[in-house]
Order: sequence, then structure tokens, then C-alpha cells
Amino acid sequence: MIKQSLLVIGLTILLPCATRAGGQAQLASSILEARGETIRTSDQLKATLSTLTALTKQKEGDLRPAFNNFSAEIPRTEAAADSTRTRARWMSSDGLKYFADWQNTINGIANTSLQKKAQKRLDKVKASYDKVEASLQTAGEKFNPFLSDLKDIQKILSTDVTAGGVKAIKGTVRSANWNHQYVDKAIRSATKEMDKMEKALSSQAS
Repeated sequence: MIKQSLLVIGLTILLPCATRAGGQAQLASSILEARGETIRTSDQLKATLSTLTALTKQKEGDLRPAFNNFSAEIPRTEAAADSTRTRARWMSSDGLKYFADWQNTINGIANTSLQKKAQKRLDKVKASYDKVEASLQTAGEKFNPFLSDLKDIQKILSTDVTAGGVKAIKGTVRSANWNHQYVDKAIRSATKEMDKMEKALSSQAS
């Protein structure tokens, strides 16, 4: 979490120079970082649900180790949620400076035909950027009920790690899986658009 927060802060500080020194490369780099964060968040959610599923399906033996594994994943999931929210905020504020710099460059093009083509290009990339931002914001919002369910499950079992206690939380487990679907959908949508942006901003000839 600290590492991810420092990354966002660092990008914010370096942004004014980055846009002048090579906006395309820096924007592509930021999108690549965002994609990596998003994938790690997705993996973390799956890991958390995996430990929860293992707990609810255990039929014999001590339930405490499975509960401890689940509990250990909760702070990691909270950190992933915070990272997603931080990235969404960055994209809706400082991240837009990339496009402001790009727009200023286009405004300075004298050839009308080239200017129109450049504007069309910017608009297309910006549309994908907006979709990524919206998807990450949605994921950040959907994290709330998902995390709430996980914490409630942890609270209940913290004093009742028994077969009866696990049976009592199965309804909430179903709710957690249901809420995860919405988070996962938003994350997959963001990743899909980031893939498009990576290709659009790549310096590689295709």
C-alpha cells in the first residue's frame, strides 16, 4: 500500500516535466502501472475469496488455520481497495494534465487537416481514458459492500470458529461473492480499456 501510494505521489510530482519531455511515453507508462495495480487487485480479491471458500468447505479438522488464512487476506484486500480508489482519484485530477498538454500541442498546429486528424486521435485515446477512470471509480464504490461483508464474517467467526459458526455465515458468504461480481466486472472493464490505450500509445510499429 505504501509503495503504491508513493508511486502515485511520485507520478504527480513528475507530471509537469513528464508532459513536456514526452507525454506519449509517460502516459503509456502510467497506464501500464495502472494496469499492473488493477491486475494485482483482481488477484487479491480472488485470493481472499479462495480462503473464504476453503473455510466454508472444510468438513473435518481444526477450522482455526483456515480462519486465520482468511483473516490475513482482509487487510491486503483493504489495501488493494485503497490503491484502486487512489488511482481513480489521480486519473480524474493530475492524470488529466497529460491531455491538457496534448491539447495545447494540437491547438498550435497550423495545418487544419493535420490538426483535425490529431484531434480525432486525442479524442479516441481520451475516451478510453475516461472509461478506465469510470470503471475504477465504480470498482472503488463497489468495494464498500464487499469489504463490509468480509469484515462481518471475520467478526462473527473471531469468537465462534466452529462448524456452527461457519454454517451461520454462509448467507453472508453468498452476499460477498455476489458483491465481488460487481467489483470484478468493473476491474475487467478497466483492464480492457487499458489494453486498448497501451496499444494506441505504443511506439512499436504494427
